[in-house]
Amino acid sequence: MDTHEEGWIPHLLGFILPIITISSLFVGGYWMFSGFVFAVGIGPFLDLIFPDRAPTRGEINKFAWNSLLASHSIFVFISIGVLLWRADLDGFTLQVALGALSVGIVSGISGIVNAHEQGHRRKGSKLWWMARLNLLLVLYLHFTTEHNNGHHRNYATVKDPASSPRGRGYWVHLLQTVPRQFVSAYKTNSRKGATLFTNSTIRGMIIQIALVGIIWYYSSAMVFAFLINAGLAIILLEYVNYMQHYGLRREVGERHTMMHSWESRSTWSRWTLLELPLHPAHHLKASDPIWELRAYEKSPQLPSGYYYCLWLALIPPLWKWVMDKKLDSLIAESSS
Repeated sequence: MDTHEEGWIPHLLGFILPIITISSLFVGGYWMFSGFVFAVGIGPFLDLIFPDRAPTRGEINKFAWNSLLASHSIFVFISIGVLLWRADLDGFTLQVALGALSVGIVSGISGIVNAHEQGHRRKGSKLWWMARLNLLLVLYLHFTTEHNNGHHRNYATVKDPASSPRGRGYWVHLLQTVPRQFVSAYKTNSRKGATLFTNSTIRGMIIQIALVGIIWYYSSAMVFAFLINAGLAIILLEYVNYMQHYGLRREVGERHTMMHSWESRSTWSRWTLLELPLHPAHHLKASDPIWELRAYEKSPQLPSGYYYCLWLALIPPLWKWVMDKKLDSLIAESSS
């Protein structure tokens, strides 16, 4: 395994996207699509150009790592604020819609990927509250409940709505997983004794509806831009869930191992997505912060990083052709 000692500095590359997006919103016009083009159009090539490498850590600067997380949240707040300003200024035009797609990418990465990490921190801490605000701004407040209490217990089993079985295409999975995860989060809180209006899933939904209503009061154009941003962020989140466990199955109650999550060592994806591609390590010990995640020699390996795999997943026959061959190889190796 190729290893290299890494600190927090390479992760500064993750700020290129929000900086491009915010700057382009101020410029206006079709430039506002720049963030989307950078992430979705150029990102896959950067996955292929940047080396695949497993990290090793030297001395850990926890303040710097946690500052990275806080800074990503701040960039999300600024991005959405500037988007709403631009929508109020220009009205809901095609260019504003394209700008909203760029901000949606920022919300999906600096927002939800970041909230995923922050949501595993101590409840009530500053980073935990930042995760709540990040999720509110993409209308997905139930994610922390479902992810921490449902997904981590049931991932790669038939009980997990976020894990896709072999043969299911992404778009079919998306239509199923969004409502099922909401229901699962509601049931999780109900089992803890919450009634209808004391259930945090329902309260979160009410807060989100109120937020949209407040934005609508100021400008319908702002609402449309905000909803495009939130919708794309959710689509990206569920793409990640879909990809991370596609076709990897275990029985309910069976011990989970490094073999039940796909891993990628693409440094571009690792550095810009807060080590999310080291996913087997996250599931083996969810409480480990990003600087403690490691690569596993025997973990199933994605064909490349998350940006590259996005285009595969968006074309289900191509995704299945690539990934089902990998699954067949895993089955052959395990039976030999």
